[in-house]
Amino acid sequence: MQQAIVGYHLDEEHDWVAELQCGHFQHVRHQPPFINRPWVITVSGRESMLGHLLSCKKCDRDEPKDTTV
Repeated sequence: MQQAIVGYHLDEEHDWVAELQCGHFQHVRHQPPFINRPWVITVSGRESMLGHLLSCKKCDRDEPKDTTV
């Protein structure tokens, strides 16, 4: 299911995590050449992707919302 990015936070390993409209979280890493997301490394890049749709596999599996600790 497609869900919009509504925010971000850093996890305990300092990787960026997208907060989705549905309440789930999804890592958005930039690890070339396998994962190419240069927008994630700058504030302006992350802000430009707010509202962008990501495929949420947790919604597909009907999982409960994620929570921060």
